[in-house]
Amino acid sequence: MAKDEENGGKESGGAAARVGISEAMRKAAGQLSELLGCEPSSVSSLKATDDGWTADVEVVEIEKVPDTTSVMASYHVSLGKQGELLGYERTRRYTRGQVDR
Repeated sequence: MAKDEENGGKESGGAAARVGISEAMRKAAGQLSELLGCEPSSVSSLKATDDGWTADVEVVEIEKVPDTTSVMASYHVSLGKQGELLGYERTRRYTRGQVDR
């Protein structure tokens, strides 16, 4: 399918066009935050798939002082082509100050 330059590079034609990477990132963080009631910290991974997008979103689950002791969680999120949330799974919990080795 040809990309329509007037449509921000989105594919034109009968099939639903995929949202852009920036919009997918915002939608992944925003929809997960709405469901969990926790503030997203960052999107650490975002990949296009045949069905839409997958993302890893880092979320502050428990705020503590100092903030390096706050409890964080990493969620794997699946989005459709239009950026709608299809599913999510918590894959990891850790303290903010923890470094992967």
